[in-house]
Amino acid sequence: MLTDEGWDEARHWGLSTVVDLRCAYEVGTREGDPQIDEDSLSGLVIVNAPPEDQDDPEFREVCFPILDSPAYWRHNWRILPHLVRETLQVIANAEVGVLVHCSAGRDRTGMISALLLGNAGVSPEDVAEDYAQSVRAGAGAKTHAPTQDRQASWSAAQVDQWIIETTPIVRETAAHTDVAFDAIGLPQEARKRLRAILTQA
Repeated sequence: MLTDEGWDEARHWGLSTVVDLRCAYEVGTREGDPQIDEDSLSGLVIVNAPPEDQDDPEFREVCFPILDSPAYWRHNWRILPHLVRETLQVIANAEVGVLVHCSAGRDRTGMISALLLGNAGVSPEDVAEDYAQSVRAGAGAKTHAPTQDRQASWSAAQVDQWIIETTPIVRETAAHTDVAFDAIGLPQEARKRLRAILTQA
């Protein structure tokens, strides 16, 4: 959680929009979060656009056991295509200077980031490495997910093995973003806009 100074610096860097991927029940301050002056958020557009519905029966049955793995990504956009599409559309419609986040920065953010980066032409290998860094940074950290996070107690060796096993999924996602975009019905204009946000100064 950013402090007032952190928000001020972020705006100075050009932050204009925050896209929050958390479900509604996750949003809000938590114990230990810094107190934020409302003026620190002045001028920022903050949009809650979760790509998943954790109350959806099929999503719960299929995805809850694998929520800490990119293996759930394709199920997310198969079961709830409209939510993933709406998330990406919100990003496409935002002014340049977009921050995308969830609660841990690995799963929902990992999925959306892999799609955005792959769509922008970043190599699948680099996208996979970006995801791996998120996994390494988050392993052992407390989460607020509705399911038990296996990675919360993993050793470095377990994390390394996990990355080896999941890297092919991330690479495949980044290499074939059009497959996901076709599945969720994302318009071509939105795909172009998302690419432009990351590739044009």
